[in-house]
Amino acid sequence: MTVYIDPPTWPGHGRMWSHLVSDVSYEELHAFAERLGAPRRAFERDHYDLPAERYRSAVELGAVEVGCKELLRRLTEAGLRRPKNRGPGAR
Repeated sequence: MTVYIDPPTWPGHGRMWSHLVSDVSYEELHAFAERLGAPRRAFERDHYDLPAERYRSAVELGAVEVGCKELLRRLTEAGLRRPKNRGPGAR
């Protein structure tokens, strides 16, 4: 079981955020998030958005710290990436 987290460098709603992903399955990711106490509403397509103050708790629970590019690479290689629908004609 491996879950990855990137540093809280993503701004939004007056806070900084991290992304939490699995390279195995969404079931694994949901189970980890539940143990962490992250609400299901924090799940967006293929990852959980975690506020900066939850970062250390996720790492202590076993999330592996990686950069955002590495996180995206692992998610994509696992076949779990669900990009936003950009609409017709988008590149």
